[in-house]
Amino acid sequence: MRPEDIIISQIKTEKAQRLLEKNQYVFKVHKDANKIQIKEAIEKIFNVKIKKVRVIKVPPKIRTFRGKTGKKPGYKKAIVTLEKGEKIEIK
Repeated sequence: MRPEDIIISQIKTEKAQRLLEKNQYVFKVHKDANKIQIKEAIEKIFNVKIKKVRVIKVPPKIRTFRGKTGKKPGYKKAIVTLEKGEKIEIK
């Protein structure tokens, strides 16, 4: 798998903004990627040193709209802690 395929997007939520103060970034990642692949992909794409990677599987959610039940897909996200002094410039 290529690094561009592993990292899907950055997650921008209120909690993710608070984590930026601790030098932690949150990314939506490919569902089959493991911690080692995520670490290598982020180091290669953003040219930074990573201290720690935490992975969370977000389960699918059931939604009802106009009486019909559907399912929102689940996904996998990674919380990446960078070494001191490192920073990711995201546009």
